[in-house]
Amino acid sequence: MRTTVILPDELYRQAKAAAHGMDRTFTSFLEEAVRRELARREASTDTPEFQIVPYSPPEGRRGTVPGVDLTNKEQIQDILDEDDFTVQRIRAHQRAQR
Repeated sequence: MRTTVILPDELYRQAKAAAHGMDRTFTSFLEEAVRRELARREASTDTPEFQIVPYSPPEGRRGTVPGVDLTNKEQIQDILDEDDFTVQRIRAHQRAQR
């Protein structure tokens, strides 16, 4: 397929010089560059965009609860609900003492 590509002058000169240095045509150089970029993007979608790194709190600070599976949202929700209940009981006790 034939198409027109508009490049900044400096980029065109660099690509043309690189193709010449590799004894290739400008077209084949661009074709390989586009294929390489598409393959790189496809490969990067196969890997997660982020990694979960275990948290280590500073000394003297609380961190995660041992035995809690951070990938189990039901378990985490149960712990949060339990913690909310505990906080509510403490606040109610404090109000009663006033």
